[in-house]
Amino acid sequence: MKRSGTIIRRGFTIIEVIVIVVILGIIAAVIAPRFLSRVGQSRIAVAKSNAESLARAMSGYILDCGMPESGAVITILFERPAAVSESAWKGPYVNNPDELRDPWGNEYQLVIPGQVNVDFDIVSLGADGQQGGEGENADIVNGKR
Repeated sequence: MKRSGTIIRRGFTIIEVIVIVVILGIIAAVIAPRFLSRVGQSRIAVAKSNAESLARAMSGYILDCGMPESGAVITILFERPAAVSESAWKGPYVNNPDELRDPWGNEYQLVIPGQVNVDFDIVSLGADGQQGGEGENADIVNGKR
């Protein structure tokens, strides 16, 4: 059965599609910066928490093996250094080497003696991987609030 004189409309007109795309663009422009700042804040929080966990692991290492020399790297928590005897080594002190990396993929740094803490610092250089900076690029040190 055909109706004469009536047009059955299916779908959207180009104007309706353009209006919908513009509205979605405006919503994205308002929400995206807020969402992206939250992602940065969560990475900072994870980096702080991980630095504290690594500091606890480092304390265990020091109890077992003694204070490492200045210039030691954070990998001593996963791999036994040549200077440490097998009988003293109770490690690894972390589950896997990925725990030695911050949320931006950079390896945490071990600073002996510490600049914030007395014995040592566990440091993430932030998103840019360089010393200093602000916001997501700021250095994160265990024990620093």
